[in-house]
Amino acid sequence: MGHGDDHPHDGLTADLKALAAQSSRRKVLGWLAGATLLPLLGCEDANGGACAAIPEETAGPYPGDGTNGANALVLDGIVRSDIRSSIAGLSGTAEGIPLTVTLTVVDSGDACAALAGYVVYLWHCDRDGQYSMYTRQDQNYLRGVLETAEDGTVTFTTIFPGCYDGRMPHMHFEVYEDLASATSGRNAIATSQLAFPTAVCDAVYATTGYEASVTNFARTSFERDNVFSDGVEQQLAEVAGTVSDGYSATLTIGV
Repeated sequence: MGHGDDHPHDGLTADLKALAAQSSRRKVLGWLAGATLLPLLGCEDANGGACAAIPEETAGPYPGDGTNGANALVLDGIVRSDIRSSIAGLSGTAEGIPLTVTLTVVDSGDACAALAGYVVYLWHCDRDGQYSMYTRQDQNYLRGVLETAEDGTVTFTTIFPGCYDGRMPHMHFEVYEDLASATSGRNAIATSQLAFPTAVCDAVYATTGYEASVTNFARTSFERDNVFSDGVEQQLAEVAGTVSDGYSATLTIGV
């Protein structure tokens, strides 16, 4: 549900206000990119150095960061790479096609320099389109926090998310300057979303367990999505793999 993002049933409506507030800034970025004929994907500008900052997006109604009720950031065990299972006294493991997500946090104003010691909080829905701690209150899986390594990377092990009505498949993430500040979404220095190539989504949703996603995915597109419709290039992950072996997704995040 992104810009109005994460409501499996009323995400489009919930996101309109957030989209309106951000659309002007992002349109300007789009015009600049078109004028200079530079791809936003890599993050390099005409001066051969500076990276484009990741577009700011809504955290949606199910952030689990303390800004809308539940706060996964204060749970014991939330700092972890494998986010497929619930923690802190809850049991349950999200089923689905395996996916590793590697995010690289870089300085958008300093030649794409890797940012070590920063923190990424990643969360997303399960293959049924439900969010733990909210629409699945008996679980807190598919949420996790990691500190970036010297090369600015974090790698999460998770499952490919489902597609719920009104949104393209996506993941949410927030970036913090350090672990000490990663206790509330109010301290995040960047909040955005990650998208997936449509061909990969088609392949995953043809497998057992993702049946509900097939119809939902057929009804939407990047052009119709209320978060990605103004440009998805900077947020579109590079994905490799197969449904039998699992997938890996990578994305660079300029902050």
